[in-house]
Amino acid sequence: MAEQYKSREERKKRQANQTSKKNKKKQNKSGLWKKILLSVLALGIFGMLVGGIAFAVIVADAPPLDEKKLKDSFSSKLYDMNGKEISEFGQVKRTYVPYDEIPKVLENAVLATEDARFYEHNGVDFIRIGGAFVANVQEGFGAEGGSTITQQVIKNSLLTRDKTVTRKVQELWLAFQLEQKYSKQEILEMYLNKIYFPGNIYGISQAAKSFYDKDLEELELHEAAMIAGIPQSPNNYNPRTHPENAEKRRNIVLTLMAKHGFISEAEATEAKSIPVQSTVVEATEKANPYHAFVEEVIEEVKEKTDIDAGSAGLEIYTTLDPDAQDTVENVLNGDVMNFPDDDLQAGISLIDTQTGEIRAIGGGRNQPVGGYNYATDTRRQPGSTIKPVLDYGPAIEHLKWSTYHQLEDEPYTYSDGKTPINNWDLSYKGWMSIRQALADSRNIPALKAMQEVGLDKSKEFAEGLGIPLDNIYESYSIGGFDKGVSPLQMAGAFSAFGNNGMYIEPHAVKKIVLSDGTEISLEPEPKAAMSDYTAFMITDMMKSVISYGTGQSVQIPGINIAGKTGTTNFTDDDKAKYNIPSGAAKDAWFVGYNPNYTAAVWTGYNISKDSEKVYLDSSDQKLARAMFKEIFSQVAAGDSSDFEQPNSVVKKAIEKGSKDAVLASEYTPSNRITYEYFVKGSEPTKVSKKYETLDKPSNLNINYDQVTNSISINWNYDESKLADVTFEVSQSIDEGPYQVVNKSKDMGYEIADVIPGAIYAFKVVAVSDSDNENRSNEAATKVQVPEPEVDVPELPIEEEEETPDQGNGNGNGNGNGNGNGNGNGNGNGQNEDESDDGDENEDDTEGEQEQTPPDVEATTPPSENSGRKNNDDSNDDTTE
Repeated sequence: MAEQYKSREERKKRQANQTSKKNKKKQNKSGLWKKILLSVLALGIFGMLVGGIAFAVIVADAPPLDEKKLKDSFSSKLYDMNGKEISEFGQVKRTYVPYDEIPKVLENAVLATEDARFYEHNGVDFIRIGGAFVANVQEGFGAEGGSTITQQVIKNSLLTRDKTVTRKVQELWLAFQLEQKYSKQEILEMYLNKIYFPGNIYGISQAAKSFYDKDLEELELHEAAMIAGIPQSPNNYNPRTHPENAEKRRNIVLTLMAKHGFISEAEATEAKSIPVQSTVVEATEKANPYHAFVEEVIEEVKEKTDIDAGSAGLEIYTTLDPDAQDTVENVLNGDVMNFPDDDLQAGISLIDTQTGEIRAIGGGRNQPVGGYNYATDTRRQPGSTIKPVLDYGPAIEHLKWSTYHQLEDEPYTYSDGKTPINNWDLSYKGWMSIRQALADSRNIPALKAMQEVGLDKSKEFAEGLGIPLDNIYESYSIGGFDKGVSPLQMAGAFSAFGNNGMYIEPHAVKKIVLSDGTEISLEPEPKAAMSDYTAFMITDMMKSVISYGTGQSVQIPGINIAGKTGTTNFTDDDKAKYNIPSGAAKDAWFVGYNPNYTAAVWTGYNISKDSEKVYLDSSDQKLARAMFKEIFSQVAAGDSSDFEQPNSVVKKAIEKGSKDAVLASEYTPSNRITYEYFVKGSEPTKVSKKYETLDKPSNLNINYDQVTNSISINWNYDESKLADVTFEVSQSIDEGPYQVVNKSKDMGYEIADVIPGAIYAFKVVAVSDSDNENRSNEAATKVQVPEPEVDVPELPIEEEEETPDQGNGNGNGNGNGNGNGNGNGNGNGQNEDESDDGDENEDDTEGEQEQTPPDVEATTPPSENSGRKNNDDSNDDTTE
């Protein structure tokens, strides 16, 4: 209903008041927003002032643009583990090339990859930073970087590699300054003459010579693209050592060149069709003893700091042990080993068990500078050396298995139920402990261990030990990897077992000192990869591999070594293609350690169409173990240290042959006792009664009941032991063989409808419920059932006047009466006279009852693997 007013004046007044209130509300809201905007603006101005002041302070501390540092390279010095200088490198392999001698195809390849807007920005390209993010998402990580070439020149020449805001601000400022002082061509020239390439090579000119034996102007498109692609990750994109990675990287460069208009799509496609290895030449310069180690140092510094060690004038403090390195080189290239030919290759990594510091690297036999490093670059299937890492280690860690835990070695398949898995000797050994299974390198128990703990936990455990796995399959349990591992990775993983479960990434550099005196530590942090009980128990199991398992040949008196052997197979296709003989292997490994050193040795051949021999015969397969022994005999000479048992582990005397671990008793023979380790709290408490002498049933009584024509026996036994025994009753009739007629815990037995006149004999034995072979001596008794009484009819007697012989009649009558009476009496009385509690029968029956239980574990497994037969590599099921 409409509001009523008394007059027009009242209505106007009311409307005016309402309008006034609305205007005031609008003014209030407008004033609030003005206050907010003014506050934000003030804060922004204040922030800009503070930021400007901070920026000014930061750039004031930036180093000056030193032309010598920008254009020249400064060699770096390397120091060994004792601080003694061992090498200086960085200036020998460098040829400075002016801009006008750099071919356009190479310049375009570099620009497309590193800085496509190089000629458009003023040192910092904010558009490129965003574009790099998009490119990395669309084309894969590493497609483009965010820094401009100008920034990289500053970073490589003037600044530390600390990833801080201060350093980044200084980098941006100096990039702008560099663009003001030098031309674009001069800046590009600085960059291309200082970048690092694998093989201790610096600058594009030397790279062209090293990889293609060409001058710069002779490079083809695909070769220029490869050179432009290498510097982002020299080790990973080395066309000699990682041709697949290198080819992918080169193709990314070609794609970027086409994207930015430097070449056509057709030209990119044609260049991509050329295999990257087709024009790469072999390295020819002979390496010095430290070369493999030095290259690892360069790569490590580059990866961790992004510094080109050969041009930055660093002092690099390494972990190298020169004596150990000389030993490794002598084993690889000297007269110590009897290698079958010059083509057989080997890779060796020696590290400190406690610190992860690399003491020596054996990159290969007779390797040139820049050649393949078999210690760090190779990726080969590990065979049975992986079993502690993927199978038994995770099982002990997560399931708390003991070293005695029993698994059955039997005919078996993978989880698909179809694919069989075999042992290396194509036989089965039944129930065995995981210690014995590892020592004898049985494949089936290893697979069962992985299945029980689960593939995900196995994968997680391995990755914690530095073994990268994209995927995991059951075949991995015995080393049938898709990509494989390197000796350095295996040494790092095994060292954690010897270091109480602490994993420290193997590393060659402790610290670097920059030209301005700044120190940067490169030592990795220790990580707990497993419990100390897992580390110790796996270590003790691997000591058994050396004591009586497949690694006996590496025994060194006085040195406590734990380790594992391993070999791998060829696929069926390769067996046919290369005419692989029976018993031959593709790879042979030995990885072992003591408390101070860990070494991994791989041996094998490169497989190519020109290879004359690609397999290891039974003699070749021993080389990995022999090389390990030779190295350890020298580097660990006099080292008698042993692994300390942690408080989380208990050692128990276990009776062999029991499926579930039981403690040995005082009666267990010494040759039936094994000492095993358990996680504290999970050790067995039950004591074996297998060899305990059981008491013989006592007071055995027998009774014949004429009324029921039955025989009953009963006996006594110690009531405290009744719960653990069962009584076995055997019966014989008329001296015939004994047959078991009853087994129960009752202390009595009855038989009805017995045979008149027959002799019934009984034996009663107490049998252990926990072990049927543990039997007491027998109690024995017997009785003869009486003949039934016969009624004799009374005959009439003729009366005669004279009976001269009356005594005979009385005699017969008494005789019959006495006979019946004695018959009953004798029937009961034979029990007492003949049983004597069975003592007289003990000698006759004891030998029949005594049995020797069969051994479950072999005490001395085969020391050689020459009887091996191989199946497909995909399952790797006959690898050792």
